[in-house]
Amino acid sequence: MRFAVLGSGSGGNSTVVESEGKYLLVDAGLSAKQLGLRLEALGVNPEKLTGILLTHEHGDHIRGLDVFLRKWRVPIVASVMTGRVVQEGLKQQAEWVAFEAGQQFSWEGFEIGTFPLPHDAVEPVGYVISKGERRVGVATDLGHVDAQVLRALKGVEGLVLEANYEWGMLEADTKRPFSTKQRISSQHGHLSNDQAADLIAELVPEGLKRVVLGHLSSDCNCPVKACEVVRERISGHELEICAASQNEVTAWQSLEPEVDPAFYGELFGG
Repeated sequence: MRFAVLGSGSGGNSTVVESEGKYLLVDAGLSAKQLGLRLEALGVNPEKLTGILLTHEHGDHIRGLDVFLRKWRVPIVASVMTGRVVQEGLKQQAEWVAFEAGQQFSWEGFEIGTFPLPHDAVEPVGYVISKGERRVGVATDLGHVDAQVLRALKGVEGLVLEANYEWGMLEADTKRPFSTKQRISSQHGHLSNDQAADLIAELVPEGLKRVVLGHLSSDCNCPVKACEVVRERISGHELEICAASQNEVTAWQSLEPEVDPAFYGELFGG
């Protein structure tokens, strides 16, 4: 099992998860053209997608959906309320698969776990996507980490997690009015680097191995700082970590266990 982020930030968010040749897209916030190009850059034919999972209805998570569906007829998987809101604005017909927030279900060979997220949307959710023993979590756009979020993500090996802002940079920002800063840092806004690091520190002892930090603010955060905060918090633990870009895809993040080359020598008498 492996995953990659096609792009993440206020300009659009999308993640792809693959296992045994089957692909799921989580959100379609980039333009349809960019979604296609970035999937192809990862070697993924958009026709191979077996579903598009939506986290919530905000534009930076669904912006490319309508145009994308003109060319590629992919089933849309969304919570009941999110599905209703998104369908109202779509021109294209699509197959819709609805679920209740918190529900677990099977889809195209994947086990899908859903959990509510505290964010200012109609019914935002996060996902834990499983195949066999491998588990990937996706949690973007949440204002704080509550017990449900922590419980849902315990045991994931891979994680796409929001780290939207560095508190000092947000506080010093002169472009945003105070009301906007309040909304960003509220209980239903976005996670800071410190909040993301606290959650990651809880999950590393539970088996977390790879993290991609997402939804970084372009002017109230920076990739180096976000990763540094996490590394400091998990000092002494091994963790592969990187920050997603708005403009480029990440490399594939594999969850397959690495085999020591010496094993092959012993196996074949080398």
